[in-house]
Amino acid sequence: MNTTDTFSNRARTAVQKCGATLPDDGGALAVATPIDGTELAQLEPHTAARIDTAITSAADAFEQWRNVPAPVRGRLVRRFGELLVEHKHDLAEIVTLEVGKIPSEALGEVQEMIDVCDFAVGLSRQLYGRTMPSERPGHRLMETWHPLGVVGVISAFNFPVAVWSWNTAIALVCGNPVVWKPSETTPLTALACDALLRRAAADVDAPAGLHHVLLGDATAGEALVDDPRIALVSATGSVPMGRIVAPRVAARFGRCLLELSGNNAAIVTASADLELTVRGVVFAAAGTAGQRCTTLRRLIVHRSVIDDLVERLATVYRGLRVGNPFDDGVLVGPLISSRAYDAMRSALDRAELDGGILVAGGQRVQVLGDGIYVSPALVRMPAQTDVVREETFAPVLYVLPYDDFDEAIALHNDVPQGLSSSIFTTDQREAERFLAGSDCGIANVNIGTSGAEIGGAFGGEKETGGGRESGSDSWKAYMRRATNTVNYSDELPLAQGVEFG
Repeated sequence: MNTTDTFSNRARTAVQKCGATLPDDGGALAVATPIDGTELAQLEPHTAARIDTAITSAADAFEQWRNVPAPVRGRLVRRFGELLVEHKHDLAEIVTLEVGKIPSEALGEVQEMIDVCDFAVGLSRQLYGRTMPSERPGHRLMETWHPLGVVGVISAFNFPVAVWSWNTAIALVCGNPVVWKPSETTPLTALACDALLRRAAADVDAPAGLHHVLLGDATAGEALVDDPRIALVSATGSVPMGRIVAPRVAARFGRCLLELSGNNAAIVTASADLELTVRGVVFAAAGTAGQRCTTLRRLIVHRSVIDDLVERLATVYRGLRVGNPFDDGVLVGPLISSRAYDAMRSALDRAELDGGILVAGGQRVQVLGDGIYVSPALVRMPAQTDVVREETFAPVLYVLPYDDFDEAIALHNDVPQGLSSSIFTTDQREAERFLAGSDCGIANVNIGTSGAEIGGAFGGEKETGGGRESGSDSWKAYMRRATNTVNYSDELPLAQGVEFG
């Protein structure tokens, strides 16, 4: 059996185990694996009429689901989580085939789905409002939270299931149906997840129409952006995409939750534990072949330790095994496309013109067929130039020197993006100053920039979009707040002492 048959059969089998079926006849949407470029399936993109039908179905389901008590809604998410546990390896198999992640990372992504289901089930009994004292006797003042409406989710290729689950698990317990437009490069994971969620809905007798998947190109996503029946658009992707989505949703007074680019940095101080630093840096910079929004792209190192740290990192980088993610010992899989490689190559050329020195990696590696494999690049830069301030969605790590801690914070913040950040130090004062000084939504101490847990709200500032998903109080984005005043007296006093009689 050739590689094409092996990968396509593995994909079809895993999808079928999750309860979805793939058509035997070809469609206009070809799905290929980045592992070797071969085709996994052919799907038919959804027509405008079918997209409208899906949104109509979700809007109809909202009218019923909004009136189901939140703890009862939680039963659907609990059952979905149970099915995710049962099919964890099936889903991870599809993630590796569609994205090229090593199995450990793919399994970790599915575990995120399971974890956020646990979180959402508990949340279903904790959608707390508050009661405030009224200035008027015999009155009660309070805030209550109510289901918002249909949530549209537009997800990116690099986390094809986790980000969707962050939105969907919480949206469902908050009383909202979901319409999902996955990346056109990862529709198989979406079909598998949809089948599992529909099975969970049937198992707990939840209403039909609570979840729909839209297959197609950007046109399908635009339908969610422009349709007034979509109360919230949660979109993950690039800054240019966000610049299009945000004003169009705002024009119809809808809500927007954006998770956009990251150009994440770590500061390494003179007191840092360099062995710990190397471990944290390498995973954050090279994991998922540098294709995470939280990937470490800038390393700001005190001049007294920069030579030592670069030498240590170069040694590890040269030993990183790049190849077929299914092979034992491989830590870096393929890039998603040739376009990603072209962007990486262009960035390295520009860095060299700016005085950068390629210390390790950066070369194309021939592994399988048409797969695009590169060795992660370690580049020493004399300063933070324009190319360093841009996000290149590939494994490129720029190393910059600093002398003064205030200089390090300034370098760290001197980029348009503001997602994730970290510092490696054993000095508590430096750690605390960093946590207060970082302008990112995520700031870590003595760990890398990637690998967030679902208990904390995920998201960033500036061009990252300002959205928050997953843990903490992110549920409020999926609900509407009402202020209620209840008069239980026989009088009718007006606020602020106003008299009108």
